[in-house]
Parts: sequence; structure tokens; C-alpha cells
Amino acid sequence: MTKIAEAKQLNFYDKARSCGSPVFAVAPMIDWTDRHCRYFHRQISRNALLYTEMVVADAIIHGPRERLLSFDATEHPVALQLGGSDPAKLAAAVRIAAPYGYDEINLNVGCPSDRVQSGTFGACLMLTPDIVAACVAAMKTAADVPVTVKCRIGVDEQDPEAALPALLDRVLDAGADAIWIHARKAWLKGLSPKENREIPPLDYEIVYRMKQARPDVFVGINGGIRTLDEAADHLDHVDGIMLGRAAYQNAAVLADVDRRFYGAAAETTDWGAIRDRMMAYAERHIANGGRLQQVARHMVGLFTGLPGARRYRQILSTDAVKAGAGPEVIAAAFASVDFEGAREAVGA
Repeated sequence: MTKIAEAKQLNFYDKARSCGSPVFAVAPMIDWTDRHCRYFHRQISRNALLYTEMVVADAIIHGPRERLLSFDATEHPVALQLGGSDPAKLAAAVRIAAPYGYDEINLNVGCPSDRVQSGTFGACLMLTPDIVAACVAAMKTAADVPVTVKCRIGVDEQDPEAALPALLDRVLDAGADAIWIHARKAWLKGLSPKENREIPPLDYEIVYRMKQARPDVFVGINGGIRTLDEAADHLDHVDGIMLGRAAYQNAAVLADVDRRFYGAAAETTDWGAIRDRMMAYAERHIANGGRLQQVARHMVGLFTGLPGARRYRQILSTDAVKAGAGPEVIAAAFASVDFEGAREAVGA
């Protein structure tokens, strides 16, 4: 079976619509959700939908495709997030990415960084819904998997009550399979990307209303969700929840995702097995010319708040960056943690 055929079998949006099952996702985060991060997260949750960092269409067309697009097969289900505003280039990028077997292609209509604005894509596309619709339509012609959009509720002086439904209606008419909404405005002038994740107030209610008005459309919510309890509460109103920094900064939260959202049997998280798999993965990465720090940096926040977590962070933060550092650093870090405390913290 080809990777693409496998991906078609994993159309979780069709499953969500037909069976009423939710989708739990880890958000795309620039400089964070690279392939090493996703591999690590997959060791903790079998079912969470994982997103790549945003990859610009031009980079895929002209850049190092293998480095940008390849991933470990164990990462499925995994979605590729694209950045761009040229329909032809986005369609070309989708065609290039197709053989890699992603389970979803997502268009970024939410990133507020200056770099993205200079390329006239990301959050500034909220101002041009017709262009977004044309991009989605072009991507659909090239894709064998769901094409989705991740957006904000508006930008700058836009009225979200008008701007958000206008965007949604246009992209849904163009064939978008699902919508993920970060429940904040983005201020393109005056706020940094970090500030845009924190200062604009959250408005979950408008996302709920978008779903109420479109009962047959998959609508997922993102922004400021810190715990699985909060995530579960949102599912009373929408079809999917997406955690960003909360999942990255303490990935142990993912240990209960499969039970709470996918009906998996309750079981004790085997942190020792996760340690061993990450050590083996790091060893392969180093053997291929990589460095331990490229893997270990995503693991630093794993046991936040538990006995031994401070020493765990110290070991990974200081020893993993040293020349010649190997998988034994991961073993030493895990040895400092109270795993019984970890089990109690995540309810596993």
C-alpha cells in the first residue's frame, strides 16, 4: 500500500463528521514542531493529530525538499501546513508533497510575523478572502487528502463578526474540508508574534457561533487552551481542539489524550519505554550526522512540576549541547525524575 493510500484511510475529518468523534491536535508552531518534536509527541499519544511547522510554498518548490518534507512513518496522522498566497505555487507545493504521504494539507491564514507579512501571506490573508478561496481551490485540485484552513477571527480593525464568516463562507465554497480557528485577532501593526499569542483577548464564543451556523462543517478551536479539561469543555461546542504551547511546554499532558478523546483503554504510561525509543531515535539521528540537541530540546519541558524535573531540565539543557553528546544524556535526565509522580500528574 502506498503512503498516499494509507493517508486516505486516515481521513479523520470524515470520521469526525460521520461518527461524532473529536479531533485533538497539536498546533503548528514555527521553530518548535519539527520532525523531532513530532516523533517525540507521537511516543506519548498514538492518536493526536500532529502538524508541521509552516513551510513556505516557494521553499518546497525551490529548496531542499527532502529536508523540508520527509518525516518518520510513525508520525501519522500528520498534517503539512503551507504558507503562501499564490494559488499556482501552492498547488505545485501540494503536488511535490503528495508522495511523502501527509494526512492533511493546511493553509496558514493566521501567522502574524513580519517575515510572513512581507510575503503577503499568513494572517494578512484575512483581508483578502477571495485570494484565500482561490488558494484553497487550487490546492484541492492537487491534493488527495483533506485541505484545511487555520485562521484568526480577524486582523487589525476588522470586525470579526463580519470578517470571519465572510472568510469561512468563501473557503468552504472553494472546497475546504475543515476550519481551525485561533480565537484571537492578530494585530499586524504594533504587536510582535509573541504578543499576538497573548495580548489580543480570546473570543471563544464567536468560534462557537461559527460552528452553530455551519452544523455540517468541521470547526476546530485553538488559542489559550491549557489543559485537557478545558479542551473537553470546548467539545461541547466545536468538533476539534488544538493545543499549542501547553502541549509543547509540558508534553506529558498528551499522555491522557488517547483515553479521553479517542476511547483508548486506561493504561499506565511507560515512561521507560518512551525513554528507550527516544534514545534509539537520537542514536539514529546522530549516526546520520545530526546532533543530540536537535532532538533533546523538544523534551526539556516533559515533566514540568514533578519531583526531579529541575534536574531533568538541567541535564538536557546543558549536557545535550556538548560536543559528542549521545543518547546516554537522555537516560541520565530520565533517571532524575519521579515517574510515580508523573503517572499521578497525568492520570495514567
